Amino acid sequence: MTQATLHYIADPLCGWCYAAAPLVRAARDVAGLDVVFHGGGMMAGPNAQPVTPQLRNYVMPHDHRIAALTGQPFGDAYFDGLLRDGTAVFDSAPPTAAVLAAEALAGRGLDMLAALQRAHYADGKRIADRSVLVDVAGALGLDRDAFANAFDAQDATALMKHFRESRAWLARVGGSGFPTFALDVGGNVERLEPGRYLGQPDVWRDALRERLLAAQTASSAGADVTAGALPQCGPDGCVR
Repeated sequence: MTQATLHYIADPLCGWCYAAAPLVRAARDVAGLDVVFHGGGMMAGPNAQPVTPQLRNYVMPHDHRIAALTGQPFGDAYFDGLLRDGTAVFDSAPPTAAVLAAEALAGRGLDMLAALQRAHYADGKRIADRSVLVDVAGALGLDRDAFANAFDAQDATALMKHFRESRAWLARVGGSGFPTFALDVGGNVERLEPGRYLGQPDVWRDALRERLLAAQTASSAGADVTAGALPQCGPDGCVR
């Protein structure tokens, strides 16, 4: 099968990226398809946001819609704990650094991303806190000290460079927010719109396999994975 790359431009604090998490997991099962994470920095730097009633009232309707569409779990510790904690801050930089550290350390960046999404939305954890990130890494089976060192190596300069490169990818493929998926087969890059596959990861997996098989045989009859807009978070934060 033709080797291909699915570029995944996302953010750990993006609710619609959590909605798409089962699609990412399914894509990782497709032989010949590499999935590469590009962290967008949605709530990094000046876009980091303290938890306020305004933030809670904005995200909760989206969260309920995500749960209804996809079955993704949201916990009471998130709705009635984290989203009511006025001392908490939503900052994309630390969890993105954790994903990059896990990838650099053990090639497990996507596992870390999935674990952080669960920690945030199901367990109500503060995933901007270094101690929480180290705990999540340990629960994944990563060496805690080695992860902590790799995390600390993701300094602000390197992280900002990563965010700029991710935004360049977003512009390159014509994406408008997170998540954005782009499929690269033999250097031909095409933005995908998998909105109709939300809640149907098995169908999405089969469609990707069919698309790659069509590329392998130089056929144009592959499954349509470009139709169906995916709901997104804006690139500069979920609250305007």
